[in-house]
Amino acid sequence: MGRTRRTAKGFDVSRAKDFLNYLSNDKPLFPWMIALILIVWSIERWFMCFTNFVPLSVAVWATYQYGNYQSQIQAKDLERRWKQVMSNASPVTPLEHCEWFNKLLNEIWPNFVNPKLSLKFSSIVEERLKHRKPPLIEKIELEEFSLGSCPPSFGLNGTCWSMFRDQRTMRTSFDWDTTDVSILLVAKLTNPLMRIAKIAVKNVHIKGELLLRPILDGKAVLYSFLYSPEVRIDLAFGTGETQSLPATEFPIVSSWLVKVLNDTIEKTMVEPRRRCLSLPSVDLRKSVVGGMVYVKVISASELSVRQPSLEGYHIEKDLSTFVEVKLEQLSRKTDLRSGTKPKWNASFNMVLHDEMGILKFHLYESNPGNARYNHLATCEIKMKYVADDSVIYWALGPDNGIVAQHAEFCGKEVEMIVPFEGMDSGKLTVRLILKEWHCSDGSLSLSHLPLSGSSSSFTSKTGRKISVTVVEGKDLIGMHKFGKCDPYVKLQYGKDIQETKVVRHTTSPVWDKQFEFEELTNGEYLKIKCYSDDTFIDKNLGGAQVSLEGLIDGCPRDVWVPLENVDSGDVRLKIEASKIDDNDGSNAWIELVLIEAKDLVAADRNGKSDPYVRVHYGSVKEKTKVMYKTLNPIWNQKFKFLDDGSHLALYVKDHNTVLPTSSIGECVVNYQQLDLNQPCEKWVALEGVKNGEIRIRITRKNFEVEKRLSFESETCTIKAHRNSCLMKQIMIKLDTLVDGDDLGEVSESLRELERLYVGQEEYMIQLETEKKLLLDKISELDHEILNSSPP
Repeated sequence: MGRTRRTAKGFDVSRAKDFLNYLSNDKPLFPWMIALILIVWSIERWFMCFTNFVPLSVAVWATYQYGNYQSQIQAKDLERRWKQVMSNASPVTPLEHCEWFNKLLNEIWPNFVNPKLSLKFSSIVEERLKHRKPPLIEKIELEEFSLGSCPPSFGLNGTCWSMFRDQRTMRTSFDWDTTDVSILLVAKLTNPLMRIAKIAVKNVHIKGELLLRPILDGKAVLYSFLYSPEVRIDLAFGTGETQSLPATEFPIVSSWLVKVLNDTIEKTMVEPRRRCLSLPSVDLRKSVVGGMVYVKVISASELSVRQPSLEGYHIEKDLSTFVEVKLEQLSRKTDLRSGTKPKWNASFNMVLHDEMGILKFHLYESNPGNARYNHLATCEIKMKYVADDSVIYWALGPDNGIVAQHAEFCGKEVEMIVPFEGMDSGKLTVRLILKEWHCSDGSLSLSHLPLSGSSSSFTSKTGRKISVTVVEGKDLIGMHKFGKCDPYVKLQYGKDIQETKVVRHTTSPVWDKQFEFEELTNGEYLKIKCYSDDTFIDKNLGGAQVSLEGLIDGCPRDVWVPLENVDSGDVRLKIEASKIDDNDGSNAWIELVLIEAKDLVAADRNGKSDPYVRVHYGSVKEKTKVMYKTLNPIWNQKFKFLDDGSHLALYVKDHNTVLPTSSIGECVVNYQQLDLNQPCEKWVALEGVKNGEIRIRITRKNFEVEKRLSFESETCTIKAHRNSCLMKQIMIKLDTLVDGDDLGEVSESLRELERLYVGQEEYMIQLETEKKLLLDKISELDHEILNSSPP
């Protein structure tokens, strides 16, 4: 039963399957080649039945590919045997010497190791689930993830040490077979009869050989599997209720989850890929969420690419190369340089969004007359935060060795020489400076800032406003044929969206526009999106996220933010936090007067429009009267809102009796910078249309609470009563129109009734707000009377 399955003639079926899998993975167009071969063969047999050219060609090609496949297998087998010889030649530690480690792991696993690893691996699994799912599942999410209370076992077959180029490596067995895991997935199925399914992991079994490499004098350990471990997962299924389903109902899901786990381990923890565990001497208990990295690509050496000549030997090829630097979604490119020892000396400002990151350096060759670049080689440098505010850098060295550096503090420059993977020779020299770490408590790990006793300055997360000034940009991507663009920037913080003006025909614009946001308590990022203005669809020039944690009152932060998902582009921001003045706006309200509009877009066939304006202030919505058959309407209508810093937007609509109303422009009114009791009258250009402007007068007023309450309460009460009377009249009118045939008048009456109903809800909300303010004022007066009265 354990032998390889063969046919009667001795044909090895498993080897044939492995060879076909090799062709399908190494040759993505292999299925199309089969179809093409069959078509050519059928044509040959139809027209030239006496020849066998196509089968002979296929046989020669298959023989050549099979020879390459066998050579790769033999190379892997030799490498495996060499590793076994090196391991067998190393001293073996007796079994009893590993028991202390397993006992210690049993004690610290439930309360320390399990929560930390569960949090780390759950984020990795969630990222994998987003990009890979079987056709049976439409959407899948991770609901619960815990590795349980049973730790893995190490060194059941003993451990051994080996030396390679003055680097010590410990090899030990890894065996983890547990039923105590708590991993639950919720899947949305494509099957219409069974939409929701829950997938629970009952058992996990991982067995393999683990390699541990201490680096930097014991300050960190690199760990990896010697080869792909044996992985087995047992699942239980449910339909979203309590009943369970057999695993045979979802055969694809079981194999898919095993493949996801295998791929995750293969791409992160199997030689030569290694992960790092830092062992700091001081643990400051900080949770790092990102950092700023300065990367300088200095030069390369020993670059050479050989190409065959007519005489049968290889000649050296002249190179024109550049390097692309990637960190997560951020990428930058150096200039083009010639020769086998190019010098770029290009510096880039990169943003890291985690405590660990991978800098990837891709070497490309530029061929004259060819629009595509030839990828030559790649190398990686990994970096990791250490809890004493230092940084560890490591990379794959020559002959599968290790290149590691340690920066004892933020701001220290580290130079590394890393060999390119995929080339016989070639090394890259880079300098790295991790300028600062961003912590989740809002603090910054800087060499010039205190590391302890200063967190109290960052605890205030409410009652502050964030001032963001979009100063300028540089090296933006040119969208025009002359290499220029028309850039503008959109800022989003929470639900608040602000926008700069458009600067024409430049890649280094200067906006110098200030915006204000109310600080949120959930650690919301400031999102930046840069666009180039266009007639039809605005072109994307890149975006980025900026953490606003760690801002100190009165200490502005001036940063250049690199734009992601583009080759170049930076935006300079000045960010400052300050406390909101309790007297500034607490008793304020907004008075908006919509005066008139001009040069509106014609929406009707007669070249006119029936314009009106919908005013949105936060959740409050108002509407002007309709001005029929004009492009220059005059409304002169006044609206009032309690000043809570909400978004104020105007939507100009064309009124239609039967058809849906159409938009003829919109705009956003920025009122936060207005002085109190100082009216501002201006023309505002409408967006989303070719032409059109609207004239407004807006004032931020501040009266005493008692006057405002008495004034607005009376106004809201009168409006609510008048609305109720109008609604009753319309209901009586509708009763008389139901028996008639005038559908247009019925439709107009229903629209008017809907408008009055919306207005009635808004008045009720305002009355509830005023009631709450009045009760708070009464409560304050009650406390003052109690405090002032004698005991």
